[in-house]
Amino acid sequence: MTLLRADGLRYLAGDRPLVKDASFALEPGTLSVLIGPNGSGKSTLLRLALGLLKPDGGEATIGGTPVATLSPMARARRIAYLPQARPLVWPQPVGDIVALGRFAYGAAPGRLSQEDRAAVARALAAFHLQGFEERAADTLSGGELARAHLARALAAETPLIVADEPVAALDPRHQHQTMQLFRDMARAGRAVLTVVHDLDLALRYADRLLWMSEGCLVADGSPHATVSASRLREVFRIDAAVVEAGDRTLRLDIAGPS
Repeated sequence: MTLLRADGLRYLAGDRPLVKDASFALEPGTLSVLIGPNGSGKSTLLRLALGLLKPDGGEATIGGTPVATLSPMARARRIAYLPQARPLVWPQPVGDIVALGRFAYGAAPGRLSQEDRAAVARALAAFHLQGFEERAADTLSGGELARAHLARALAAETPLIVADEPVAALDPRHQHQTMQLFRDMARAGRAVLTVVHDLDLALRYADRLLWMSEGCLVADGSPHATVSASRLREVFRIDAAVVEAGDRTLRLDIAGPS
């Protein structure tokens, strides 16, 4: 079953195209990583696919239903979205931040059902935040706050998670833990779409890479099928050798800008 489908999505900023005829589909059981240089249209594409921006062409569907016809509550029960910017109105306790992931089910901080509390506890444990429940957000490091927001998305326990640069503020250990968790979720039958700038991290964990350049999806497939020195030069403008490790994972030996 296709969880999310984008067909020919286009978006203009004035007369400048930010996304051009982008199409993809997300199936259960896959960790998909969207990669591309800064300004290539990745965040705009995610927002179009989720119905958070109105496209200038094309259509997105969630479970076969056009996103434009779904209420925010109905959409939130199908997809947990973690945007790049995650503002907080006041310094909430970590437990309340994570509990916001249950809002689509009618829950609110302080009024959680047993099922809601169990989901929040699982999410806190997944990101090693036990004991942080009463900590105010303004006392956290950037990485700790990023993990709290990740736990909020996980607490929704939706079939699909879409995360825009979720590991950018994390140290290497937590970056790998987060990507491992995303991979485990995919293995358990959910789907994950995430934007990652660390190419080695993407190559190590992704089942599928979506390559974006100048508003276009220019490649879509497994790391082995899509990664090449020529594509890295075309998309990222870097000179790099692609090296296969003993476990068949790929890594890059980057010489520098091309």
